Amino acid sequence: MKISQVKIKNFRSYKDETIIDFNNLTAFVGKNDIGKSTILEALDIFFEGGIIKIDPNDVNKECELSGDREIQIAVAFEDCPQDLILDTSNPTSLKEEYLLNKEGKFEIVKRYPSQSSKSKTNVFIRANYPTNEKCGDLHSLKITDLRKIAKENGIECSNLAKSAEIRKAIWNHYSQDLQLQEIEIDVSKEDAKSIWEQIEKELPCYALFQSDRSNSDKDDEVQNPLKSAVSQIFKSDKISDQLTKIASEVIKKLDEITTLTLEKLKDMNPEIATTLKPKLPKVEELKWQDVFKNVSISGDEDIPINKRGSGVRRLILLNFFRAEAERIKKEQKKSSIIYAIEEPETSQHQEHQRKLIEAFKELANQAGIQIILTTHSPSIVKLLKFDNLRVVKNGGSKKEIVGIEESALPIPSLNEVNYLAFGEADEEYHNELYGYIESRGNLSNYIQGKLKRNYIKAQKNGGTKAETITTTEYIRHQIHHPENTHNIKFTPQELQQSIQDMRAFIIANP
Repeated sequence: MKISQVKIKNFRSYKDETIIDFNNLTAFVGKNDIGKSTILEALDIFFEGGIIKIDPNDVNKECELSGDREIQIAVAFEDCPQDLILDTSNPTSLKEEYLLNKEGKFEIVKRYPSQSSKSKTNVFIRANYPTNEKCGDLHSLKITDLRKIAKENGIECSNLAKSAEIRKAIWNHYSQDLQLQEIEIDVSKEDAKSIWEQIEKELPCYALFQSDRSNSDKDDEVQNPLKSAVSQIFKSDKISDQLTKIASEVIKKLDEITTLTLEKLKDMNPEIATTLKPKLPKVEELKWQDVFKNVSISGDEDIPINKRGSGVRRLILLNFFRAEAERIKKEQKKSSIIYAIEEPETSQHQEHQRKLIEAFKELANQAGIQIILTTHSPSIVKLLKFDNLRVVKNGGSKKEIVGIEESALPIPSLNEVNYLAFGEADEEYHNELYGYIESRGNLSNYIQGKLKRNYIKAQKNGGTKAETITTTEYIRHQIHHPENTHNIKFTPQELQQSIQDMRAFIIANP
């Protein structure tokens, strides 16, 4: 299963329902405090990843003032398993069970009343479902009730011992009058809870790597990632049972030896023997992790990773996080995994950033793996494809998540995406816009009527020549001829304004 779409409502800065589309690799870009990390944290709450807990303060403040304190996080999935066990040893499918929405996606809606952090979560499946009262709401019925409907309506069923078979027979009987409508099926109720428990097992493993995750010398994971691995290994029930058996046997033998020793001592000195008694540890008090306290990861020169640079430490920690996520996926028998990683560029130079993104691209192409990123880096944006990018913006009273389509841009460029996301006005983008206008033969129309300024041109013979040109041409010349030091350098404000002017011209003259 993989995420196709997410809907967030009344969660932090997301007041109105905001719909977000996902690909195998999805990167959220935008300015600081715009709501990129909120999406990843909402998903951690939804999947119960364990990093983020729902909090009463997560309710959008405007909604709270109006009395609405219910947070909603909905996720629609695609590539769902063809066969599911919703009832005991009874294979069926989401499609056969009418549990897909109108778009053919499997959509789960979770609502959090948020009166307190302990409030019960209400879970629904949004589905295009039969609403005919004679065959609707079948998932909330016990098998005895399903048999009763079949019997009273003369409906034949090949296997009255399986709920899914009876539901299928009832729906087939009313196939011409199912009255399908998109509704929400409450699977929090006791009668439908067992179905939700089976579906929940099929959900992807979600792993969130936060940008502010500690990677200082004092952080245990960074000092020695294997310490955390050892801790997780000893939490395994299988390992724990084996160690308990071994420890119990060792303690039993020790008890026999100490008892025999004291008995022999009585033969020689009963007075001393009576003052002694065996002191053996309890099995549950044994600290097995201490046996492996010296495990570590070091370089060729035995340099521990906590003595390496912050970029290397973070890179190791990121891949330790990946290894842990895969271990959990395997132990929980999940078929797919979602890596959500905030700001992978943190502490990484350009070459590492490039390698990271290439690695994420390769991972996203593997079956059962989905990658979600947030980034502040224009460099990372340029390493991605248009359909990987989502620009997060404030659109008046509503949050906007803008998907990027190359054909919809005035100029099909990832520099354009950086401008939309960060207001990134750099010389490369200025060159690109200028070259685009020039290539379309519109340069003379663009500069017509614009204010001009003095520019001293350096000539090949060593002399100079005074010209009057527009600010856009002035900037263009300075970018291409930095050796000409006869002119005052253009300002960042002038660069920004020139880019705005060229974008406006390109939009007005498609």
